[in-house]
Amino acid sequence: MAEGHHYKFGVVMSCGGCSGAIDRVLKRLDGVKRYEVSLEKQTAEVYTDDLDYDTVLKTIRKTGKKVTSGEADGEEKSVDDPVIVAGAE
Repeated sequence: MAEGHHYKFGVVMSCGGCSGAIDRVLKRLDGVKRYEVSLEKQTAEVYTDDLDYDTVLKTIRKTGKKVTSGEADGEEKSVDDPVIVAGAE
């Protein structure tokens, strides 16, 4: 049986505090089976059965860190925030 979903994000992190912030939010996110945050590789990888890509992306963004790239199950995904639309009222 497949492991579920594997999400990989490129995240700008300049120090251990940056990676620690991402570590803390992923640790508290319900539905995460396991995750790996790498300051050296500038990545955050998340393994889950039922969380969707956008939920994980928004959680990482809550840290204030810039997300530069994203993948869901090996396919490149957008890291643009669909909620923020210029000129929308």
